Amino acid sequence: MTADQVLLAAPRGFCAGVEMAIKALATMVRAFPPPVYCYHEIVHNQEVVRRFEEQGVIFVDSIAEVPHGSPIMLSAHGSAPDVVTDAKATGSFTVNSVCPLVTKVHHEVRVRTGKGFRVIYVGHEGHEEAVGTMAVAPDSIDRVESVADVAALPDFDEPLALLAQTTLSHHDWRDVADAAKTRFPEMWTPAQSDLCFATTNRQSALLSFVERCDAMVVIGSPNSSNTLALAKLATESGCLTVLRVNSAEELPNELSGIVGVTAGASAPEELVAAVITKLAPTAGVEEVRVTDEDEYFPPPPPIRDLLTALATAASVTIGGPVITGIGSDRHVAASQVLAELV
Repeated sequence: MTADQVLLAAPRGFCAGVEMAIKALATMVRAFPPPVYCYHEIVHNQEVVRRFEEQGVIFVDSIAEVPHGSPIMLSAHGSAPDVVTDAKATGSFTVNSVCPLVTKVHHEVRVRTGKGFRVIYVGHEGHEEAVGTMAVAPDSIDRVESVADVAALPDFDEPLALLAQTTLSHHDWRDVADAAKTRFPEMWTPAQSDLCFATTNRQSALLSFVERCDAMVVIGSPNSSNTLALAKLATESGCLTVLRVNSAEELPNELSGIVGVTAGASAPEELVAAVITKLAPTAGVEEVRVTDEDEYFPPPPPIRDLLTALATAASVTIGGPVITGIGSDRHVAASQVLAELV
């Protein structure tokens, strides 16, 4: 396989929330003997999950599967309040690695419903973020996913608020939001969009060059909402060949011409490098950057406390830190942290 040229999206790959969650789980892996338990996949990427499984992490779909007294991590997608409560009661050391942007939506649900509002929530059925958000106020929230879903809603007597899953594509959000606002013109909406800035940036990067591409490769797992949104956006933009792949091994051999490459917010940069190597573009790689991202989410408080304790113990016993490149060091990429997990 030889492409003429690769157009590489920037930003791409890991977002700040994923960086935070991966570093936090890596800290737990190094601090505790296996197994460490994680409620749901830490992020939606098969390679990341596999890497942690090799280190003794066990991913579960219920806290009831976790033996009492085990260390527990809650995934970046956000968990239902009862799951958080059960995890704290079960775990010897429990960390909620929910993305702060998802926490913002949970907070908006609590505040609005506490004021007597009913929430119309735009989100994908069964997605872990949507499930966790709806569980915040299950009796006061209705999920919609399409314009038809909005039309099927009953008339409401209480005031309404419109909130969203953070990883939606702008296209999906815009159409449903416009339909909801048209039907319920007095509906409250947040001053700042619920859509994740990283999702928005990756979509903007793709749109900036997709018309130049003969094919578009989107790297990420099939259960990653923002990855699927990127692939859908490329198709809707008129690209005739759009491939969503987990890794370079899934690329077909017949790709040629100008090939665009991007990666969902849960995909490690090493997967991007492997895809480019396999494409072997004769005219090289042109990075197409639409913005710089410098957002940083610090480790969850229990991880910060753990890192401090480990550093103190190390300085006393051997005169130096045991764990390096993890957690509070914003200048060390999570991809590097993953690579060091051996």
